[in-house]
Amino acid sequence: LEEDAAKAFLLKVLASKPSDEQVAQKAESLTTLSQANPAQFKILVEQALATLPQPGVTADMVLASPELTSMVIAGLAQSMAQEEQNATDFAGKTVQDMFNELTDEQVEKLYEDEAIPHEYSSSNYIKNLSLLGDVNQDKPKTIYLYSSSFENKDKIGELIQEYNDSVGEEQKISYTDYVKLLMSSITTVLNAITYVLIAFVAISLVVSSIMIGIITYISVLERTKEIGILRAIGASKRDVGRVFNAETLIVGFVAGMIGIGATLLLNQVVNKILFHFTQIPNLKAILPVGGAVILVLISMLLTFIAGLLPSGYAAKKNPVEALRSE
Repeated sequence: LEEDAAKAFLLKVLASKPSDEQVAQKAESLTTLSQANPAQFKILVEQALATLPQPGVTADMVLASPELTSMVIAGLAQSMAQEEQNATDFAGKTVQDMFNELTDEQVEKLYEDEAIPHEYSSSNYIKNLSLLGDVNQDKPKTIYLYSSSFENKDKIGELIQEYNDSVGEEQKISYTDYVKLLMSSITTVLNAITYVLIAFVAISLVVSSIMIGIITYISVLERTKEIGILRAIGASKRDVGRVFNAETLIVGFVAGMIGIGATLLLNQVVNKILFHFTQIPNLKAILPVGGAVILVLISMLLTFIAGLLPSGYAAKKNPVEALRSE
């Protein structure tokens, strides 16, 4: 074997594990790097992912999830601390020096791991057992858990976390919730779309409120003489304002009911289209009764606020000048 390759094989057996303090220092420096220089940290994450058999997982997906980011930082800290420990323990030592430190048991392990070239055959006992389908259940490499529901999935995650909290660093289980990872990515996209739609709706509400205020103001101008008559027969300024406020509330109520009716009709069409393309009977657009009531109340509130200025203007009109107008 080449010297670098042989040294890497020997380190598997001879290398001592770094202390918890070393790992903690590396984790702290990586956390600082992720905040101070995200671009450099992203490069480190991409390099780490390239060495793992996790197809489909990108650095952007990892950085979008605080849990995955902390897992990557922990893994990188362990690897960097191990490299630092190796540099300290084996500085200046040749491959022969390292080989002389091996025990008979360690030599056997390297032989079975194919770290030491075989003299007659490239096969060995462990490799043959693996080819024949032998599985050592006492030393599993990977375990896949499939839950029957999202509630059970969350319960499994809680149990693993409870176990990790009760054991040391070496006994902890590293796990990845792929469903949670995918759902968090989808949720992020849906939230972005929701915020954009909310922005459009907010703009339409502002525009409609302004139009309601303008219409109410035009109504006040056209009914100036009516306002003068009301004031002449004893109506107070507050009474005049209430007349126009009541009209704006009625407009808001009618507009809200029209919107609710249109939504209910469109839901029927949308549900049929969704079922035609997805064949999922439970995938339906619905309008809850409580939500419908709240929407009507919001419509009335917005029209009321939009009509406050015109109604106040109407209430302040001089009755004499109002009667003279045509």
